Amino acid sequence: MKALSIPDVLAEVAVLVRPHFGKGRPADYIPQLATVPGDKFGMAVRMVDGGEHVIGDADEAFSVQSITKVFALGLALNRLGDETWTRVGKEPSGTPFNHLSLLEAEQGVPRNPFINAGALAVTDVLMDVTRDPAALVRDFGGFLCGERLEIDPAVATSELAHAWQNRAIASLMRGKGTITHDPEAVVAAYCSQCALSMSCRQLARAFLPLAAGGFSPIAHETVFPERLTRRLNALLLTCGIYDSVGSFAYRVGLPAKSGVGGGIVAVIPGKATVAVWSPELDRFGTSVVGTAALEAFSQITNCSVL
Repeated sequence: MKALSIPDVLAEVAVLVRPHFGKGRPADYIPQLATVPGDKFGMAVRMVDGGEHVIGDADEAFSVQSITKVFALGLALNRLGDETWTRVGKEPSGTPFNHLSLLEAEQGVPRNPFINAGALAVTDVLMDVTRDPAALVRDFGGFLCGERLEIDPAVATSELAHAWQNRAIASLMRGKGTITHDPEAVVAAYCSQCALSMSCRQLARAFLPLAAGGFSPIAHETVFPERLTRRLNALLLTCGIYDSVGSFAYRVGLPAKSGVGGGIVAVIPGKATVAVWSPELDRFGTSVVGTAALEAFSQITNCSVL
């Protein structure tokens, strides 16, 4: 990363993304998310060496949604190791995050842990070790960012009430033996997990172990083995942005995970994490302004890993 003032970079990014507001729309298939004002924008950078910089709505909590899949996968791999990969693959899907036809064609084994089918499989794995996977994910996220976190009950209820596609996915996987618990219970746990609320500042702190070789400067301990950290970053680079992962890698060039709440977290290995939030999404379910912000940040600082 170039020796530039990060506050100056963030200020420039905030100007550069202004033309992108209004080009997307908040997730309306989860009614509670559709009520969030589309003009929200926050960004946080946390350096491995301790520097922290924010701009805009970086301290406002929002529904992080699929970003929690990274916490869930980290927990599953830490507790069960490579056994996790007997339920889910490691390949890009090339299809939308809630697609059914590919899952059926491949006998109920999800392509990767970041599409919904894969995340439901990981939730099922966690149900083998805890009665409340969502609480486990919430507490792990809180441990990583150093603050108590909450699951938004209104978002969880709204999400579960409209989770018909996820119910279909879970039922298909139960029929194929990929998941072993009741599909309705798996979907309920997954929807609760996705309703976790965090701010950009908290997300940037929580993802620090992926930039620091597995060590958490917040918790002051090693959270992931270095080998697992590399593998998680590889999965984020190849699978973290669903079926627009190639375009995102081309534009931004960083391992990252998005969520339909409008958040994106990117990792600059060895240096920093960057979290951004803006609720208006593109047709792939990724924040329009957030992607533009990370693209500008990557170009200005020359921090792309590609």
